[in-house]
Amino acid sequence: MKISRPEAATVLMAAVFLAFSAGWFLGGRSGARPVRVETERVLVQETPLALPAPAPAGEKVNINTAGLEELITLPGIGESRARAILDEREANGPFRIPEELTRVSGIGESTMQGLLPYITVS
Repeated sequence: MKISRPEAATVLMAAVFLAFSAGWFLGGRSGARPVRVETERVLVQETPLALPAPAPAGEKVNINTAGLEELITLPGIGESRARAILDEREANGPFRIPEELTRVSGIGESTMQGLLPYITVS
């Protein structure tokens, strides 16, 4: 049985492709470095987080009469947000319900949920 010239060229090209593919896959694996995973280290926070002290248990902060220092004791309220609360209260009058605190820039729904147990408007 005799094969034609185009058939021979096709078989030769297929053999070259297979040899190249085998070399690519086998050669690529031998050069890879092993992965090293450290499991002995323990992450330690060197400086403790400075969280504001919450309002004393049972005492709620009246956001309509509280000053800067009282507002800073609320969780999630720093000096800039406390000033924003004071500015909002001065510009638009007292808060009618605690949820109106969300009209202050930087106080969203999640912050409001954390503040509800600590604030009052009465």
